[in-house]
Amino acid sequence: MAPRLAADPGLDLERELASQGLRYVGGMDEVGRGALAGPASVGLVVLDAATLDSADSSAWHGVRDSKALTAKKREALAPTIGSWAAACTVGHAQPDEVDRLGISAALRLAGLRALARAASSGVSVDGLILDGSYNWLRSEPVLGQDPDPWEVPPVLRTLVKADAHCVSVAAASIAAKVERDALMIDYAGQYPAYGWDSNKGYGSAAHRTALRTHGVTPLHRVSWNLGI
Repeated sequence: MAPRLAADPGLDLERELASQGLRYVGGMDEVGRGALAGPASVGLVVLDAATLDSADSSAWHGVRDSKALTAKKREALAPTIGSWAAACTVGHAQPDEVDRLGISAALRLAGLRALARAASSGVSVDGLILDGSYNWLRSEPVLGQDPDPWEVPPVLRTLVKADAHCVSVAAASIAAKVERDALMIDYAGQYPAYGWDSNKGYGSAAHRTALRTHGVTPLHRVSWNLGI
């Protein structure tokens, strides 16, 4: 068998978690952290440990970190994830929640919502891989925050560049990016001056110019430095 290229995510860490006796192991990644408008979104892709040994890598051929793919490729891959994953969900924290809670707690809320949606389909995650070095999923709840929609899985691993190494995390990044981009394109129809169909709520020059000209919308994170 030819060695896997570094650019190809695999199942090594997912299998390591499964070897601990865990049934459902998943990967999680976030998008929209640095945007000026729109939700902070978290994708979750869950694998069934019972199928890992017999998993056919051709099923997720082409899956990469979403940032390494074109929009067209992401949109083609996203609908296929459900054919090989036990669950694929996305949770969102809205701009007012980002303002009220701060970005780390908002990402935590979005991640727990993604976990709750997987559980509602009968998939309760036992082990989770989180992209990055900072475990925002275990951030302390903010005073006055609503009750958590779900519990953090008992086993949680962080890994820098997990979206480049783990199939589940790479797929989660695609799911979150595609769903959030679609939301921002839809919002662009309501607020066309801000160019969200192209900048997806991030601080492009055109977006910042529109902010100075037209002011903020209900979809802007008003606690952030919007330059106005």
